[in-house]
Amino acid sequence: MLYKLLKFAARIAIHLYCRNIRVSNKSLLKSNGPLLLAVNHPNSFLDAIILATLFKQPVHSLARGDAFSKKWVAAILHGLNILPVYREREGQEHIHKNYSTFNSCISLFKQDGIVLIFTEALCENEWHLRPLKKGTARLASIAWQQGIPLNILPIGINYSSFKLFGKNVQINIGSFIDQPPNEGNNGKFLNTVTNQIQQQLQTLVYEIDSNNKHKQALVFTVLVHPLLKITLAPFALVGYLLHFPLFYPLKRYTFKKMYAEGHYDAIVTGALLLSYPLYIVLFAIICWLFAGDIWWLLPIILLPFTAWCYILLKRQTD
Repeated sequence: MLYKLLKFAARIAIHLYCRNIRVSNKSLLKSNGPLLLAVNHPNSFLDAIILATLFKQPVHSLARGDAFSKKWVAAILHGLNILPVYREREGQEHIHKNYSTFNSCISLFKQDGIVLIFTEALCENEWHLRPLKKGTARLASIAWQQGIPLNILPIGINYSSFKLFGKNVQINIGSFIDQPPNEGNNGKFLNTVTNQIQQQLQTLVYEIDSNNKHKQALVFTVLVHPLLKITLAPFALVGYLLHFPLFYPLKRYTFKKMYAEGHYDAIVTGALLLSYPLYIVLFAIICWLFAGDIWWLLPIILLPFTAWCYILLKRQTD
């Protein structure tokens, strides 16, 4: 229930928080399971949020196990269809818990479910595909050994910026990978599957040096007609002023606390996803108290519209 509620809200909000989302092979977003999404991991949990809003069928995501250390947090994450995966850096004593997670994934596959795994196993804010881990191939291998007709679908997520709010996102979806011939050598089999995923992701994930601002702008900039800019400029200014009391303190606080860890962008978006409806309600109450009648409807329309205008006209790349 929690997943369905937040997915409904996120599907509406994500087109405000992300200025432009372009998807290749868009028809594959309607794919049914059993399906394993093999995805690069440039922007923390924002990667999973965006893909969950785009796929028609519910998506279960695998996330770092240390996020589940508190019971109440773990309960919320499970309610959001998020399952834990433990790495050696989280402690060898937790590695055995991955068997339980893999069993849960197999159960989902048997019900024609979709599971998302970040096949690099590490989040880095960069335009670069890192070497893949074998966890994706290992999970697929377990499913195939049980006769599950699982497909792997590589997906590359590319962001115009990891600092600016209202970014352009380009999602490149590859082609299905089904079970290759098993030559009897498990290690060789896992390498074969991993290499197939790697070959596709290398064409789906952009390679851009972080200092190459020209290429970054060339790849991601979406042109806006000059007449539209002139028309929307006053509304964009109003949007900036109206949202400054919410966005600026949140941005500054999160930047100081989380930027070095690579979660800044995702946390800002997640925090706004939760706080922005309350911000609109607050404005509606103020309008109702001071103006009465139906003036409380004004901020419900004005705030999102002016925010959209500002995001449409603001700087797109670093």
